[in-house]
Amino acid sequence: MSAEVLAFMAITFTVAYGVFGMTGFGAAMIAVPLLVQNLPLSFVVPMVVLLDLVCTSFVGARNWRSVATDELRRLLPALFLGVAIGATSLAGLGPKWPLVFLGVFVIAVAVYNALPKAGQVKPISAWWSAPLGVAGGIFSALFGTGGPIYTIYLARRVFDPNRFRATISVIILASGITRALSFGAAGLYGQPDLFLSAAGALPFCLLGLFAGSKLRHRVAPDRMRQALLLLLVCGGAGAIYRGWSL
Repeated sequence: MSAEVLAFMAITFTVAYGVFGMTGFGAAMIAVPLLVQNLPLSFVVPMVVLLDLVCTSFVGARNWRSVATDELRRLLPALFLGVAIGATSLAGLGPKWPLVFLGVFVIAVAVYNALPKAGQVKPISAWWSAPLGVAGGIFSALFGTGGPIYTIYLARRVFDPNRFRATISVIILASGITRALSFGAAGLYGQPDLFLSAAGALPFCLLGLFAGSKLRHRVAPDRMRQALLLLLVCGGAGAIYRGWSL
């Protein structure tokens, strides 16, 4: 990799995991659409999974007592099924349409979160854990971006901010372990330089995680939300452009 690509990776991972440190999710949503400008999707997603495993372990272990274990029992079986489907698909897909679909999905998430929400958020049925868990698993395996789908469910089931942050972190950790096993079985971790790239990126991920955790109570929520949405739109547009040009 060139020095420019390595520098871009360092900045991307620092920012992405800074967001993760503040919110408990969102690292892959930012990192993957940006990194695919210079690296193949089938390389980026397995690498981000390895980094997610480390970073979510820190957050989940520190907040285990706050985790909504009843929601874990509902989501995890569906998540495992979705990851198996997505990992199998990732190994056999060409690069163009997955990148375009990734960009459209990321921009759709940004637009959805930018829309004004009328009134108080109402709880949804626990039965939604099955379809949303499968969908989140598929998107996690294909693009590393299942977090928003889990968030749609958990945000309407877990209303305490600390319990929500702890629970979504454990969900992402479980998703990462499952994806790593699935990617290994599919041969995606046999790619040259993947582990070396992940090792080189890890210090920047931990730096971002530490900074985000410290800033979590100091940055105005509206300001943080606006910055996150801007990053998502830029990353999504870049993924569409990259895929369409192939």
